[in-house]
Amino acid sequence: MDWNATSLALLTALGVGLMIGVVRERTQPPHLLPAGTRTHALVALLGCITWLLGPWVFIAALLALAALTLAAYLQSAHEDPGLTGEVALLLAAVLGALAAHEAALSGALGVLVAILLQAKAPLQKISREWISEREIQDALLLGAAALVVMPLLPREPIDPWGAIRPMLVWRIVVLVMAVGVFGHFAQRILGARWGLAIAGFFSGFASSTAAVSSLGQQARADAALVVPSAAAALLANLASLLLFVAVVAAVSPRLLQATLWSWVAAVLGLLAAIAALWWLGGVTAPAVQAPQEDRAFKLSHALLIAGLIAGVSLLAAWLEQLFGHTGALAAAAMVALAEVQAAAAGVAQLVAKGGMPLEVGRWGTLAVLGASCVSKGALAFAVGGVRYGVLVALGLLAMLTGGVLGLWASGAGA
Repeated sequence: MDWNATSLALLTALGVGLMIGVVRERTQPPHLLPAGTRTHALVALLGCITWLLGPWVFIAALLALAALTLAAYLQSAHEDPGLTGEVALLLAAVLGALAAHEAALSGALGVLVAILLQAKAPLQKISREWISEREIQDALLLGAAALVVMPLLPREPIDPWGAIRPMLVWRIVVLVMAVGVFGHFAQRILGARWGLAIAGFFSGFASSTAAVSSLGQQARADAALVVPSAAAALLANLASLLLFVAVVAAVSPRLLQATLWSWVAAVLGLLAAIAALWWLGGVTAPAVQAPQEDRAFKLSHALLIAGLIAGVSLLAAWLEQLFGHTGALAAAAMVALAEVQAAAAGVAQLVAKGGMPLEVGRWGTLAVLGASCVSKGALAFAVGGVRYGVLVALGLLAMLTGGVLGLWASGAGA
């Protein structure tokens, strides 16, 4: 017997039991606490020792402990119908046994169990008061999309041109949904303190075009909000650019690597424009917070992106056969006027399957971004007026210029 390993296992089991027991004693009234610090520590040691004696000894001890726990629960169920204490006691025995085999894992899981037990009040507040029914539905929908639907989709192309890979398309849908959930909750947490800027940034993950339009309406309605609204619109485009890069990375990591410096320069150019508006007073705006009943994401928007990606991929592959790379890029640029992520996915997919040379794809993604900038700039002038339009257009131009210079410099360096 390795006495060092055995000592470590026993000490770990003792520590896990004490930790769980202390948390239980501090979170439960004394008259509702059949098992406290000492009991949990002894049970964890029991689990460790019986496992060291043999698996069958441990199973017998665990069954006996389960019987005693059941008897205690039946006696106190009328006062405390919850099962948390009983489950925690049995888990202490299992973690004690695990310490005999993997002490580090047992200790880590023990800390996690203690955190969950300690966080009873905040978790109840979050589940009952902070998260709405609609947000729970959205989270479950995201989980189903990622863990149920996506594994069932075929990895291989299903069309004659080899353009549509259902799992790849759905992966982008899940990415858009996940970013929407993150943005929604981040906006709820930070929106009241940071106002229009945070609201603008996270709305860009859903639709930067819609953000430019809605912020333009605010700017036209109140001249004092022109600069703050323009800054928020550029922050929405920053979020859209980050999602754009994430889509390219998901479809063609090789293309992302070849264009990385272009996107870094584009982000820096856009940040410089945002900083200039910030200096002009772009954060002096009333607080804006997402309503609690807002959806975390729009499934229709995610499915629309999936349909557009499939359509762009097919159209680009078909035009690439008829007119070469120019036709494929023209199709992607036309789609980018409305949905830039779908257009980017179309170009990246052509590069990934070898239907478009890497160099053409590098400039093609930038052309797609440029078409989107033209569309959003025109929309800013139409909805928000001349001053708002100029500020937004200059920011988009700074982003596009940075992207062009970064791509040219990386190509020259190569």
